[in-house]
Amino acid sequence: MTAAPLRLHASTVALGARAAVIFGASGSGKSALALQLMAYGATLVADDRTLIVARAGTLYAAAPAPIRGYIEARGVGLLGAVALDEAEVALAVDLDHDEADRLPPTRHIEWCGIAVPLVLRVQSVHFAAALWQYIKAGRVA
Repeated sequence: MTAAPLRLHASTVALGARAAVIFGASGSGKSALALQLMAYGATLVADDRTLIVARAGTLYAAAPAPIRGYIEARGVGLLGAVALDEAEVALAVDLDHDEADRLPPTRHIEWCGIAVPLVLRVQSVHFAAALWQYIKAGRVA
């Protein structure tokens, strides 16, 4: 029997099969950051609500069926997007807390008993590009 999925107030995008789950309070910029990453070539998985499931020690993210393939662009409207059915969770991005360290310690968050690398919001124009590279190649230090 499979456990019920964890429901997060989060947007999720993927580079290939590796996904970043962007979470935070309403109005924190989840969809805006997802759109920036999509402009770099990421693929939408879910906007605003993300379902997380664990299978064989790996976390996967998906959108609830009624909202799959849509993303909100504040001030523009609800936009259609090609969306993946699911993607492996490679990174969690917390938009409720700002990063204060230039080279922050390695952080993790636990979902469904599995640790996921965690990045806090960086107030800089390079944040989306840095996340893109993190998803693509991981963190080395």
